[in-house]
Amino acid sequence: MKETDILIIGAGPVGLFTVFEAGLLGLECELVDNLDKIGGQCIELYPDKPIYDIPGVANQTGREHIDALLAQIKPFNYKVNLNTRVESIKKEKDKWIVKTNNDLSFLTKNIFIAAGAGSFESRRPPVENPDKFLGNGIEYAVRDIKKYKDKEITIFGGGDSALDWSVELAKTAKKVYLVHRRDEFRGAKHTESQMRELVKSGKIELKIPYVIKSINGDEKFNGVDLMHFESKEIESINCDEALFFFGLNKQLGPILDWEVELEEKKISVNTENFQTNKEGIFAVGDINTYPGKLDLILCGFHETTLAVQEAFKRIHPGERVPFGYTTSNKGLQEKLKVNKS
Repeated sequence: MKETDILIIGAGPVGLFTVFEAGLLGLECELVDNLDKIGGQCIELYPDKPIYDIPGVANQTGREHIDALLAQIKPFNYKVNLNTRVESIKKEKDKWIVKTNNDLSFLTKNIFIAAGAGSFESRRPPVENPDKFLGNGIEYAVRDIKKYKDKEITIFGGGDSALDWSVELAKTAKKVYLVHRRDEFRGAKHTESQMRELVKSGKIELKIPYVIKSINGDEKFNGVDLMHFESKEIESINCDEALFFFGLNKQLGPILDWEVELEEKKISVNTENFQTNKEGIFAVGDINTYPGKLDLILCGFHETTLAVQEAFKRIHPGERVPFGYTTSNKGLQEKLKVNKS
C-alpha cells in the first residue's frame, strides 16, 4: 500500500497545479488517471487549440499548457499512475484507503477529485462485442508504437488522434487505411495536410465515406467490414490491427458510490476550502459546483490552492500553514530555480 499526503484523481491542469501548491508546502502527491497520458481534456480534446484565459499568457495550446505545468512541478515529489481508475474508497480513522482497477492501494488523509467533467472512457464502435479482440487486434489508444511496425492497420476517426496516428504510423507500418464517414476532418489543418500528402504517395489509403460494419474473426482478429455511408455497399479489409478514435465518454463512474453530495452530476463543495460533505475529500475544477461556479481552468487553480491549505492542516493539526510569497522566499526560489538576475 502506497502512503501519500494527497491522492489526486485526475492528471489534467488542476490536478497538476495541485502538485505545485502541495509542493510549496512540502506535501507529496500521487496522481491517478484513467487515460494513458497526462493532460486530461487539454490533451484529449484540444491539444492544438489555443487557450486565451490563462493569466499572463496571451495564448497557449492545450499541449503547451500541460507542458508548462509539468515544467513547473518538476522540482517536487509526485508520482503518476496512468491507465488507473479508482474503484473504491474506505474510511479508516482519519485516513482513506483507496483501491484501483489494477490492484493498487493508497493510504491518504486527503483525496482531491480533479477529474474535470468526470472520468474519460473511449467510445466503442457501434458493432456487436467491440471488445472481443481488445489488446489482440483492437485498441482505442496507441500504447506501444513498436507494436504496429510492418503491419497493416485500419484507423477509424476524423479528429486529431486519428490524423496524428495515421501520419505517425505511416512511417513504419506496411499499410495504413484511414476510415471516415465524410471528407471533412476536425483535427489540426497542418496534420490533415500531411495525411493528404501521404495519401498521394500511397502510404495511406483514405476510405471515405465509410463507417464500420463489423469486426471480423473467430478465435483471432482478421479485419473489418466497412459500409459505404451513402450506397450501403459492404467492403472487407484484411488487416492486422484496428484503431478506433471515436472520442471519449465523460462519466462520474464509481464517484457515484462514494456518498459525496451531488448536484446535477457535479460534486457540491463549500467555498472556504472546497471540501465535500466527506471530511478529507475535496473536489476542484470542473467536477465541482457551488453558487457562482464558472468552469474555467483559472477558477480550478484558485480552488485547489485553498484546498491544499486545508489538506496541510489535516496532516499537521495545530501547525501554522507555512504560507509565503515565492517572490520573497529564497529557499523556494532556489528550489524552483528562479532566475533572480
